Amino acid sequence: MVRVREMTEADIEAVSGIRVTGWQTAYAGVVPQPYLDAMTVEDDARQRRTWFTPSRGQVLDLVAVDDGAGPVGWASLGRYREEEPGDVSGELRGELYALYVRPDVIGTGVGRDLLQEVHRHAAARRFDSMLLWVLRDNPRARRFYETAGYTADGAARSDLYGEVELTEVRYRRAL
Repeated sequence: MVRVREMTEADIEAVSGIRVTGWQTAYAGVVPQPYLDAMTVEDDARQRRTWFTPSRGQVLDLVAVDDGAGPVGWASLGRYREEEPGDVSGELRGELYALYVRPDVIGTGVGRDLLQEVHRHAAARRFDSMLLWVLRDNPRARRFYETAGYTADGAARSDLYGEVELTEVRYRRAL
């Protein structure tokens, strides 16, 4: 049985393992392989430790925990990080910064359970909507978010991964 709870410092190594293997699995053939091969759990955990405590209160990290196997999924949310020029709506936007599950539990409902908890916590923070960025060339993730009620809103941005520029598209969901 999987339950979702707030992440603790003791979960950092497991979360880093979920994130690194998640990237290496989900983005194989999309993100340059040398970039993926250079990712390590140790480096990710070291970086995660430096910001974990200072970000408390601003960023909420959740873990899906299988009682027999420890954390099997991780999600991170907070306020939307990018201002939109000319926005006077007064809408309070949240952002799903990340959601990953261990590759061996993809398709079991762990991601869906995590996302439901993200929405519950976002509503408790009084966010009017949630936004997220997803690689344009990641159809599995795009279908996952579309099934959960997110729609692409036309915004796009590009980032460099190694020497390759990849496009991310933004999705939005009202709460």
